Order: sequence, then structure tokens, then C-alpha cells
Amino acid sequence: MTAPLTPPDQPSSNDPWQTPPSGASPAPGHKPAHGQELATELRQAFVITALLTAAGVVLGLLWLWLAPRVPLISDDTAVFLKDSEGEEAVAADGTFVLLALAFGVVSALAVFLYRRRGGIPLVAGLALGALLGSLLAWGIGVWFGPSSDVVARAREVGKGVTFDAPLKLHAAGVVLAWPIVAMLVHLGLTALFAPRDPEPEWVPEETWGAGPGAPGGSGAGSGGGEPVRS
Repeated sequence: MTAPLTPPDQPSSNDPWQTPPSGASPAPGHKPAHGQELATELRQAFVITALLTAAGVVLGLLWLWLAPRVPLISDDTAVFLKDSEGEEAVAADGTFVLLALAFGVVSALAVFLYRRRGGIPLVAGLALGALLGSLLAWGIGVWFGPSSDVVARAREVGKGVTFDAPLKLHAAGVVLAWPIVAMLVHLGLTALFAPRDPEPEWVPEETWGAGPGAPGGSGAGSGGGEPVRS
């Protein structure tokens, strides 16, 4: 009397094409490792956002220091531009843009060196931090710059005395210069210098069935199995 080792109604454990039973969980430790990596990326993104927002203080102080002033003058009835053909107002916006471009390049390079592999949370932290930093810089320049109450300032200095106009951005869209440049530079650095994932090895098609248990192969998984005698 003989009996096969593997019953015909049960799949072989050596079959490479065998699908896992429904409800089977993946290898232990896979999901926790992925979740731990995601938590690390989120923490790093939060740190980057906070640091870039704080860097907006430096940008605002530099803008306040370097931006040209717009001279005003009063005749006791109205306030006028002392130089009606001056370009100081446009130059203030240009100064902010140039500083924001420099901050965008430096911040993108620093974030890339901090984590070369990148990641969505990291890029989101870079963009959000740069935007918040720009808004903070704008507010610092306006807050600590010349008084925004032009009439009161004109009365204070008196008739015919030149004073500075409030520091402001005439094109509010320039606050996007820092985050846009940071994103573009980081994208370029990632595309050129980020580490690449190893490519899977190519297996010739004719060797797919050569292993034990494969269709047409030998071994217990071929469905026959060596009979045992009792």
C-alpha cells in the first residue's frame, strides 16, 4: 500500500506560485518599521518648518536694513513724494526678492544635506517653513520700519522736512519667492544627487520553472512525490 507525501487536494509548501491564505498577515516587524520611519520623517519636517520660520526673522531684519527708503515731504496740507520719479518703492520689493532668492537656495541646500533621500513630509516642511518665514519677514519689516501713520509723522517733523515712508511690499506675491525657489532647488538637487534605490535583478524567463515545486520542475511540489511503503 502506497500513499503520496502530499495529498492532491492540498497545495505544496514549496510552490512558489502559492498565494497566502486570506487574512494572513505580512512578515512581523514590517509595518512597525514603516510606521517608525514615517514618524521620523514627520519629526524632521516639523523641525525644518520651525527653523525656516525662525530664519524669517533674519530675512526681515536684512530687508529692513538694506531696503532703500522712500522720502516724503509735507507742506502742512498734504504729503508728497520728495522725488516723484524715484524708484525706491520698486527697489524695496526687489531687495526683498533678492534676499528671498538667496534664502531659498541656502535653505534647500541645507535640507538636502540634512536628508538626501528627501520624502514628501520633508518637502512639505520645506515649503511651509519658507512661506511662514517670508510672511514673518514681511511683518517684521513693516512693524519695525518707519511709522505707517504718515499724517502723524508729517505733523511731528514739521513743514518741509523730509521723512521716510512706511516700508511695505507693493507686490504681495513676492512672499512666494522663497518657497518657490527652495522647492525648485531642492527638486534639482534630489534629481541629480539623491541616492538611488537598487534596481531588482533580472531573472531569465527560462529559469522560472527550474526550481523545486515549479510547474514542470522536480521535487515534492510537482504533485507526485515519492511514495512511501507501509
